[in-house]
Amino acid sequence: MTPIDLLGLFGHFLLLSLLAIGGAITTAPDMHRYLVAEHGWISDSQFTASIALAQAAPGPNLLFVAVLGWNAAGPLGALATMSGILLPSSLLTLCATRWGQARRDTLGVRAFTAGMAPLTLGLLVATSWVLSQPFRQQPVAWALIALTVVLTLRTQISPLWVVGLGALVGGFGLL
Repeated sequence: MTPIDLLGLFGHFLLLSLLAIGGAITTAPDMHRYLVAEHGWISDSQFTASIALAQAAPGPNLLFVAVLGWNAAGPLGALATMSGILLPSSLLTLCATRWGQARRDTLGVRAFTAGMAPLTLGLLVATSWVLSQPFRQQPVAWALIALTVVLTLRTQISPLWVVGLGALVGGFGLL
């Protein structure tokens, strides 16, 4: 990867940082488009495995960004993606939190806060759609997706039980 490519990788993740409302995972569909479809720096299976590996590892949820960067361009790729995703969002969060805390009772701040919930939900659904792509041809996957939605919406069961069920299904080779 050339220095220009690394700068482009940094710049793309810099922009994604500003869209990552609800966490960096919500921008995974665009990361997929950029890394896999547009540039071909990693394959579809590498993309999915990178996210799965980072999510299974202890530590911050954001680790998948470093793994994607590493798979695309080694240590410099990991540095480009992580600094790109962390820099603007950290600075913006610091400034916005201080500003919003001082004005937390105003109508505009309350409306903005209420409007973020549906946006975050939509981004998470898009991420789920991209990550489920390799498994959507299998009826067991659709059954697990339906069960997850029903349990999440209708019960107080911890999502960790659903994650455990998915791990069992995958562990027994049903997916």
